Amino acid sequence: MAPSRMLSVEVMTMSNDVEAEGELNLVTLRGRVSGTPTARDLPSGSSIVTVRVAVGRAKTHMTSGSKQTSDWVDCVAWAPRWRRSVGSWRVGDTVEIEGSLRRRFFRTEGGSNSRVEVEVLKGRVISRA
Repeated sequence: MAPSRMLSVEVMTMSNDVEAEGELNLVTLRGRVSGTPTARDLPSGSSIVTVRVAVGRAKTHMTSGSKQTSDWVDCVAWAPRWRRSVGSWRVGDTVEIEGSLRRRFFRTEGGSNSRVEVEVLKGRVISRA
């Protein structure tokens, strides 16, 4: 008798027209917290918690000549649940984040600026420092 095989299928429900057309903005990161999470109130009135996560750099055609072994990514928690969770993380914790890439625009003394961040939609500590 042949061994049985399990097939795992993930079905994603598309909630808007962009996703329904096959586009998807989903990022998963696993790395170490490299800076203390910082809570801030924005001029808009929104509260956020930001954290920097260092992720290992895999060898690819682009990185094969580089001596850099990791990259850091700024991650931002906007929802109250994730602000509380991310705010409790410590430098050195290994974490996993699911989120979406966002380009956020803001004004500084020098003029307009922007940055690309990962909006935290889910997050968890895998191991404490």
